Amino acid sequence: MNILGKRYIFFLVSLLVIIPGLLVLGIGGMPLALDFTGGSLLEVSFPDAAQQPQPAEIIALYNEIGVKDTQVQTTDAGSLVIRSTFLDDATREQVLTALQEKFGSKPTMIRFDSVGPTIGEQVTSRAALAVAVAALVVVLYITITFRGIANSFRYGVCAILAMVHDVAVVFSVAGLGALFLGWEMDSLFLTALLTVIGFSVQDKIVVFDRIRENSNILRRLDFETLVNHSVVQTLQRSINTQLMTVEFLLLALALFGGVTLQEFSVLMLVGLFSGTYSSIFIAAPVLVVWEKREWKNWFGRNKAESAA
Repeated sequence: MNILGKRYIFFLVSLLVIIPGLLVLGIGGMPLALDFTGGSLLEVSFPDAAQQPQPAEIIALYNEIGVKDTQVQTTDAGSLVIRSTFLDDATREQVLTALQEKFGSKPTMIRFDSVGPTIGEQVTSRAALAVAVAALVVVLYITITFRGIANSFRYGVCAILAMVHDVAVVFSVAGLGALFLGWEMDSLFLTALLTVIGFSVQDKIVVFDRIRENSNILRRLDFETLVNHSVVQTLQRSINTQLMTVEFLLLALALFGGVTLQEFSVLMLVGLFSGTYSSIFIAAPVLVVWEKREWKNWFGRNKAESAA
């Protein structure tokens, strides 16, 4: 099974998955939830659907109270989700009272979440710090563990590049979900992202460790052949542990877990699949590309030099 011989096809497949979602995020911006931006979310329902106010009426009422940056969405269940700047308890009660007085029926508060701007900034900065520290530790760990073979530093860098690939896939799917399903990047998104990073790195270390073992046993083999042989040896293990166990559980959770967990389950499902995919079809091929310095041939430079 010559997996590495088709490495550029796998690179192209990854680009076709990543680029559309990142373009959506680049054009429309990051759909950040309250966990990152700070603010309040109030979800209410009215006993009489005929008396339920329109979004424009809700926004006008909030403006009268002095609450700005209001956005209103209607859920599939018929409730109203109102996002605004930060509301304290007193202002929240004032909003509920104003809704009752203006529209003639007392709304039922289904959910109320409130995050201050300082907390939102801390979540964002700590998330970025966690990813950066994880990347640094992975490079150091692999470099030290693989110090017995040549160019051990490359293994750590290739693992990080493949991890970045998995993160980009998650962001791409989140961007497409935001466009078509109204998803937002909240604390559950961050949880899914960090979990994907952990699984991704773990699987790549397993593949690279097999390459390290075979490097001491099969020294006469060409490097590309050796890496391909190592990848094939770990293929069954990767499929059994990732796809046949975790993926099926996440698929069931995505289908039957409800709307609240749908985004989290889908991102985990896609992210873990990407982690397995990148371990086999991205990390190891990038290592071979680096070893053979194939970028020198990408634009026909070597052929031109030989002709000259």
